Amino acid sequence: MNNQQDERLKITMRATWVSVWVNIALTLLQIVVGFLSNSQALLAHGLHSFSDLLSDFLVIGAARSASQSADQNHPYGHARFETAATLILGLSLCGIAFWIVKDSFSFLFQKENLEKVGWEALFAAVLTVIFKESLFHYLKKVAEELNSALLLANALHTRADSVSALVVVFGIVGNFLGFLFLDSLAALVMGGMILHMGGKLFWEALLELTDQGLPPQRVLKIKKLLEESGGVICVHDLKTRRMGQNVLVEAHLEVSPEMSVTEGHRIAESARLNVLKAENDVAEVLVHIDPQCGKKNPDLAWQNFPQRQELLAILQPVLANSHIKIFPHYVEEFSILVLFPPQFPNPLEAQQRMQKLLKENNIKARLHSFLPVEEGFKS
Repeated sequence: MNNQQDERLKITMRATWVSVWVNIALTLLQIVVGFLSNSQALLAHGLHSFSDLLSDFLVIGAARSASQSADQNHPYGHARFETAATLILGLSLCGIAFWIVKDSFSFLFQKENLEKVGWEALFAAVLTVIFKESLFHYLKKVAEELNSALLLANALHTRADSVSALVVVFGIVGNFLGFLFLDSLAALVMGGMILHMGGKLFWEALLELTDQGLPPQRVLKIKKLLEESGGVICVHDLKTRRMGQNVLVEAHLEVSPEMSVTEGHRIAESARLNVLKAENDVAEVLVHIDPQCGKKNPDLAWQNFPQRQELLAILQPVLANSHIKIFPHYVEEFSILVLFPPQFPNPLEAQQRMQKLLKENNIKARLHSFLPVEEGFKS
């Protein structure tokens, strides 16, 4: 684990443990007071606060796993543990919401179950709103600083609690005024809100696990950064995906077919760094270099042409002990650059012999020869 990951884990742990202790206190307060005061809404909210407590421990476990460095079994790191935890959290919220809605309906349609709620329920509900809203703003701030989807999910979970606790307050007040059904109705509304939030978290995590790409405007921005790198002619097959708080990018860059491997590598590295410097959440950019190939697919252009080893075998009668170098170019038209050593006796004759050998092997290629000066040539 590097220093940045270590610091990130420490901040996440500190924020989550604050949430743990707040949720322990509120869970006990709401369940005990809800039971004693006959408040169905407060009791349901207390059980929901207990689910918050479970989600806090889920965050702690996922954060520890996600912060681990890449290893042999997880070469891309462990960031997806955070996404998987968010998925489980959303699913658990949906299950709790279903249970709350089911019980609320049962109370609403069985009037004999409706009872007057005690005044202490209102005190507990108001206290819950205050603490949950404060906790939401704290967790949201930390989540934005760390760019953590899981911590933000937990913060939104807390905000849902704050709003639903407010619904509980209105339900209890309505019950005080003689509308006994409003407490159960408040529990029903709260269940619907929790179901919506859980479904949203589940769906967003599922999209990430299925490698959904970034929004179109974000993809265009990354493409522009790649195109602005010197030597890049065009960009194609640009792909993006999220992995926890990180973004991974893959792209094919077309460059001049006349440049060397090292020059192409330098252009690729420059383009990669352009994106990494401009986009803070991009963790890696995988670049594939293609030679500019007109309208044809550059990845297919070379498939019908012989590779270097085959060419060396065919041209062996000419190349043997001659220090001649060849540079095949696999573009729309197959060509070979022939580099003769200084003071080579008969370059034209050697080129004609090579052309004949290629023709005998049914290889159609254009040969270009070059005679370097003595100082610039190394055999």
